[in-house]
Amino acid sequence: MPAPATPADTDALIVGAGPAALALAAELRARHLSVRIVAPHAPQAFPATYGAWLDDLPVWAQVCAAHVWTDVRVYTGPQPTPLLRPYALLDNTRFLHVLLDRAGPLTWTVGTVTHAAPGPDGWTVHTREGHALSARFVVDAAGHAGSLRRPRHPGGAALQTAYGLTARFERPPSAPGAMVWMDYRASHGPGETPTFLYAMHLGDDTYFVEETSLIARPAPTRAALRARLHERLRAQGTPPGEILHEEWVAFPMNAAAPEPPGPLAFGAAGGMVHPISGFQVAGALRAAPLVAQAAAGALRAGRDPYAAAWAALWPPERRAAREVHLLGVQALLNLPPGQLAPFFRAFFALPPAAWHAFLDPDTPPGALARTMLRLFAALPGRTRVPLARAALATPGVSGRALRAAMNAPTASAHPDPRPARQAVGMSDDTRTEQTASSEQTENAVLNREDLNQSETIESGMQGATGNADANGLDPDADLGERVEELRENLRPLTGQD
Repeated sequence: MPAPATPADTDALIVGAGPAALALAAELRARHLSVRIVAPHAPQAFPATYGAWLDDLPVWAQVCAAHVWTDVRVYTGPQPTPLLRPYALLDNTRFLHVLLDRAGPLTWTVGTVTHAAPGPDGWTVHTREGHALSARFVVDAAGHAGSLRRPRHPGGAALQTAYGLTARFERPPSAPGAMVWMDYRASHGPGETPTFLYAMHLGDDTYFVEETSLIARPAPTRAALRARLHERLRAQGTPPGEILHEEWVAFPMNAAAPEPPGPLAFGAAGGMVHPISGFQVAGALRAAPLVAQAAAGALRAGRDPYAAAWAALWPPERRAAREVHLLGVQALLNLPPGQLAPFFRAFFALPPAAWHAFLDPDTPPGALARTMLRLFAALPGRTRVPLARAALATPGVSGRALRAAMNAPTASAHPDPRPARQAVGMSDDTRTEQTASSEQTENAVLNREDLNQSETIESGMQGATGNADANGLDPDADLGERVEELRENLRPLTGQD
């Protein structure tokens, strides 16, 4: 006779111990489920630098901010553009303790997961150390490379890489009191890949400065970015003094929406890195209650918790929005180095509600596509050409984006972000400040320089679509005719016959 089935050890097992994993653990515990964490180490402060728009963070996470700047700016030319949206740097030790306090009692197993297998009462997760741990609901939240599931990157991984340091400076390397989200004014050092500076004044003579490649394939290495950062600082007469901390960031930006079935993938492992900004943590904190509620409700009702959780995390509308965002990824990859600054100049010239929504993972696909069309219309001709070529190379994806834009309401379907703190103007010092990257998410898996960047950009990947009059799209128009009309209008720009 077969051996009787062994009951699951816990209700939920989460692989990983980063912010996304612990946030989901806390939400599952709040719904009276037992939770086990499996990670290679005991609880420890997160190693990466986590920044986020303050209004993107749940209220409970806002108290974890080590610094909040109301003077937030970008440079795409000589003059700064004030963003007037508060930006926060999280205190990682405080953040960890708040997450653990919210979770309450957790079972914590130190181990490295090798694989998982389905069983009669859930899944069993196996570790290199010999553990066999069963649970009714298993989640892979092990970071960018995943553990039980491997993220899929169409055309090969396109990476954001950054080298940063926290140091004392005799002369300020950026405006005192300010946070510089993106500064494309000067490019120093070897290589043609454009980079920008992301800079934070941390008080007194201490600054965090980081040379960042927003997205590239292949991406600059740590050595190249380090050299470029130091050259930038020397060129502006602000070399660092005592270096307090160094950071290396490397993670893929273009993960496709993962597909069920099987263990849920969450956080960076679940493709939740925003394909344009690189942010992930704030989105995971906001998604965790939805996923936990769906999974807990299914478990209580005797239904499949995986189907419920996948549907909550990746409903059809969000999958469609990811496809639109991946259009933006290919648009950025297609732009020549000299056209990134004009691109972002036009982007941040959009109404704040539009660019806020475009950087929000919860914005519907129609609003995203309409913003892309509006941005395309505002770009100079030289910047439009590579975007148009990408759009014409992917008529199916471009057509779906066009359909979404036509069906979207004229006004933004996404509400204005709620103010978390009154924004004020920029500080008086407008000297050469440095620039921006995105929320530096879980990078332990990719904490090395020899990254696999052998994949090349394939013809036929997603590209940006465009139209000169986004608000003039007729929802009753024939989609096929509109796509053909778009092709015809863009042919003179692209030189295609």
